[in-house]
Amino acid sequence: MSGRIDQIFAALADPTRRAILAMLLEDDMAVTDVAEPLPISLAGVSKHLGVLAAAGLISRERRGRVIWCKLEPDALREVSVWLQAFGQVEPVELDAFERFLAAELEAAREALAEAEAEVQAGDATDAPP
Repeated sequence: MSGRIDQIFAALADPTRRAILAMLLEDDMAVTDVAEPLPISLAGVSKHLGVLAAAGLISRERRGRVIWCKLEPDALREVSVWLQAFGQVEPVELDAFERFLAAELEAAREALAEAEAEVQAGDATDAPP
């Protein structure tokens, strides 16, 4: 079990992966829809999705030509049970975790908006007179 817990914590350690989990809290999403708001390539998103899937945090399913991602909360429950064994840690409430992921998603969206604004400002200053 320790190896799986390590894998889950490693997956949760990355802010991009936490932002992806926050997006998947809302609904299942196609890989391309997951990638759209993120400031990384589709290949980069695919690698992050692979880490999340390997940790059991998401599942992926091909429907026709589209690959869909779905949040799998059992891995989070497993971590919660593991943490409870220490007796000093309160059970992880999925509502609180959902709020945390929503905040991570909002921060990622704000960072993306700032990056897009910087790119647009740079394009405007690079334009010939």
